[in-house]
Amino acid sequence: MDAPRAELRTVAGESELRFERRLAHPVPKVWRSITDPIELEHWFPVLVEADLRVGGYVRFTFLDAPEAAGGGGEGEVTEYDPPRVFGFRWGGDELRFELGPDGPGSLLVFTQGLGGGALGRLGAARDAHGWDVCLAALEARLARRHFEEPQDHLGSVERYVDAFGLGEGEVESADEGLAVRFARDLLWRSLDSVWEVATGGDEPRVGAAPPTRLTNGYVPTGLVTGCAPPRALEYAWLYEGELAGTVLWEFAHEPELGTRVELTQTVPDGLSGLLPVMLAAWQTHLELFFAAVNGDERRPWPRDRTEELRRRYDERLT
Repeated sequence: MDAPRAELRTVAGESELRFERRLAHPVPKVWRSITDPIELEHWFPVLVEADLRVGGYVRFTFLDAPEAAGGGGEGEVTEYDPPRVFGFRWGGDELRFELGPDGPGSLLVFTQGLGGGALGRLGAARDAHGWDVCLAALEARLARRHFEEPQDHLGSVERYVDAFGLGEGEVESADEGLAVRFARDLLWRSLDSVWEVATGGDEPRVGAAPPTRLTNGYVPTGLVTGCAPPRALEYAWLYEGELAGTVLWEFAHEPELGTRVELTQTVPDGLSGLLPVMLAAWQTHLELFFAAVNGDERRPWPRDRTEELRRRYDERLT
């Protein structure tokens, strides 16, 4: 796909994706394409049945991925004002299509209110890419031309992660100092497949060295201190050969929110000067991990990327 076109906003305290498309087709034609189930089959990600009235049902059916996004389910029409506004609820999300004239064509404004709070926001890059593909398919359908789905799914999601700042880490207060924290969406990968990538297929043991995939050369490692397959692994990290804190990797899956990784490194107050390097290293590490989980092994370690991020974090923390 092209450069990111969606906007991630906060509206009334909730996260919202916004898309705008100028279409070279009159409003009535576009209205039919966004409300008629037969037309929706050509571009919407699932099959749709709907009782087109406020309060009416909307049923969603996945044909090729029944486990994704909660398996489809049922929602409710929240707005219906032909041929101007069509809004409905899908799971925890609020979808709204608004049409208006734009010369001889139409202006379509589509928004997705992201349910799930902060966890729902993590999936914004994945959703933005998906809707970009769907809206491109809508434009092709309106023009009655063949649509070929783009193949650069991973790159498109990564560009949105960067544009939305979803790959960045935070520093928080902890019981005995500070904590570096990251949370990163992993699309809809199963926990078992994520654990397989994380561990290389070898079962970690408390008291042994941690899996190589979960370590990097910027944070010297000690031994594994806790392990709960396929959801968590913790190990000690060292500074000048002495115990400094812990690194905790956690993996979670929720049917409506997808799969995610959360990483926490505890840092003593006296080592706060290392924070820019640690944040940069873990952001780079999670970028590589996201790619690996999705079938793209990238080597060697991109040191230029880590240095770029270190400078960025150094400016933020000073």
